[in-house]
Amino acid sequence: MVAHYYRELLNYLARALNDRDAAADLTQESYARVIGMQRSGTSIGDMRAVLFRTARNLVIDRHRRSRTRAPAHAGDAPDAVDEAMAPRALEPEAAASSAQAVEAMVAAIAALPLRCREAFILHKFDGLSQAEVAQAMGISVKMVERHIKSGMLACRRCRERLDAPPGHDRQ
Repeated sequence: MVAHYYRELLNYLARALNDRDAAADLTQESYARVIGMQRSGTSIGDMRAVLFRTARNLVIDRHRRSRTRAPAHAGDAPDAVDEAMAPRALEPEAAASSAQAVEAMVAAIAALPLRCREAFILHKFDGLSQAEVAQAMGISVKMVERHIKSGMLACRRCRERLDAPPGHDRQ
């Protein structure tokens, strides 16, 4: 699944965002969300359509968040030399690394205890509020908060291991 739509989705997002690095991040996030949906038992008929819809929603969320931030300065524009160089995201090593990062994050989520994973996916990927998750699972909102916190910590630890410089112990 990853190799099949990766380049197409990356190119779509790069055109939408006009930023290859951000496009690579959102491509990875799109895959993580769709894989999370699959792992939660959601049946996905048209994988490409779900991936692109998820990516489109992430672009919309990104634009909404950017409106609340201060406007960029003209001096923040990349140099012409930077634009002439091929984006790192197109290099095979970067694509493989991104795919590995998605797999590592999915594995971190999959390693969570069942109820914790269920609450985390319902809240983070399906977009349910904590109260809605609590009602759906028949548990307290406080317990949902604990499950989400555990899931976030697992993801943060995974991200830290992935971002660790070479030579550091990746546990």
